[in-house]
Amino acid sequence: MLLITGLGNPGSRYAANRHNVGFMAVDEIARAHRFGPWTKKFQAEIADGTIAGEKVLLMKPATFMNNSGQAVGEAARFYKLTPADVVVIHDELDLVPGKVRVKAGGGNGGHNGLKSIDAHLGKDYRRVRIGIGHPGVKDLVSPYVLSDFAKADQEWLAPLLDAIARHAEVLVKGEDGLFMNRIAVATSSEEPPSAKGSAVAPAMRETAQKAPAKGQSHVFQARAAAAKPKVPAKGPMADMLKKLFGGARD
Repeated sequence: MLLITGLGNPGSRYAANRHNVGFMAVDEIARAHRFGPWTKKFQAEIADGTIAGEKVLLMKPATFMNNSGQAVGEAARFYKLTPADVVVIHDELDLVPGKVRVKAGGGNGGHNGLKSIDAHLGKDYRRVRIGIGHPGVKDLVSPYVLSDFAKADQEWLAPLLDAIARHAEVLVKGEDGLFMNRIAVATSSEEPPSAKGSAVAPAMRETAQKAPAKGQSHVFQARAAAAKPKVPAKGPMADMLKKLFGGARD
């Protein structure tokens, strides 16, 4: 049996938040694979079904993000699951919007949901990291993740969630590299925004700097080009300048 947990916060207030992309992903998996109805158990909403011949339990913790581990730990103990039997789908600030990476174990990167799961389960579970970008300033992280995806984000978000659901059987089989490859191919026609936030609110945006011309440094480009003084070719002034500077230089 495999436990696939999407991370997020419960309630309609948070439903469209960037922080809830894990909930969105398991909702799409449940729909695509015709799982049973969502019910309440283990301090969470759960739905069960079968993917690639494997029994799968989908979970959306109802404990709020910071206590996600309570629900995950309770279900893992009940079914006698090891960390290797658990997959957690969550938002990732350090990946560009639309990028997906899968890894087993490792640090939590400051993600409070992962911190809680680490405390209740250990660190050796698999993580599906869905990039949402970064607002660019640490102080803006909390309002950024707790704000809704912008309309422009739907251009990459909807196809991405669909691809995750369609290729979930590869994830269930433990073929993480193939899963990432198929997601990348399925979404290759999309052009997600760059790393520093997908469609960050204007208040969160920093003024964009124009890229320097090829071969030109940022420092040099920032300086205003000084006008070249007109030097007379002949006459007393020209003779004086030649004595002072020893002739013209390139």
